[in-house]
Amino acid sequence: MRDELFVNESPGSGEFRFDEAVARVFPDMLRRSIPGYQTLLELVGVLAQRVVSHDTRVYDLGCSLGAVSLSIRHALGARSAQIIAVDNSLAMVERCRAVVDADSALVPVEVMLGDVATFPLENASLIVLNFTLQFVAENERLALLERAARALVPGGVLVLSEKVRGLDDEEEAKNQRLHDAFRQANGYSQLELGRKREALERVLVPDTIDQHEARLARAGLVPRQWFRALSFVSWIAEQP
Repeated sequence: MRDELFVNESPGSGEFRFDEAVARVFPDMLRRSIPGYQTLLELVGVLAQRVVSHDTRVYDLGCSLGAVSLSIRHALGARSAQIIAVDNSLAMVERCRAVVDADSALVPVEVMLGDVATFPLENASLIVLNFTLQFVAENERLALLERAARALVPGGVLVLSEKVRGLDDEEEAKNQRLHDAFRQANGYSQLELGRKREALERVLVPDTIDQHEARLARAGLVPRQWFRALSFVSWIAEQP
C-alpha cells in the first residue's frame, strides 16, 4: 500500500508509532524515504553468504516486516543456521510472521516480540541493526552494542545502519535539504514531510558518524563503513 499517512494527519497529533497503520505501508515508506535501501538489503545477503557459519544464529534486531531476515534467508540456501527476528511492535511482528510463513526458503526464522535493548544474544555469526539503534534510548545504546559484541562467534559480524546527524547545524541543514529533495522526487509533498518530521523528532534521535564509530569502538568492535547514501550510513563491525 502507498504511504499516505501524513496526507491528512493534523499537526501536533502525536509522535510516530510503529502501529498497524504504519505496518500496512512500511515497505513503501522505506522505499521512498531511504536512498539505496534495496541495495543495502542485497548487500546484507551477500555478506551473510560469507560470514554465517553452520550451527550459529543470525539476529535481525528491529526486524519490522522481515526484509533483512528474508534477504539473509534466501542467501543462505540450506545452511544449518537459525535466524531470530525481533521487534517490539506487535503489529510488525504479526505481519512479519505472515510474510515469513508465506516464504519458501529453508533456513528457519523465528519472529519474536521483544525489546532489542534487553533481548538475549548468543552464538551469533551475524547481528543486524538496520535503522534500529536510532530508536533505542541513548543511554541504552552502548550496552546493546556491548552485548552484541560478546555474542559474536570468532569471525562474526555486526551490521549497523543508521540515519546520521551532521557535525554542525550547517551540515545538518544541507543534508536535510537533499533528503527532502529525494523524498519529494518520490512523491511526498512538503506538507507530508513537515508532519512526518514533527512526529519523528522525539522518537528518532540520530547520532553523528563520529559518535557511532566511537561507540562501536567502546563496545570492542572495529567499524568500517561499507555503504552510504546521503545521511544514511551502514557499517560492518568486527572483533579486532
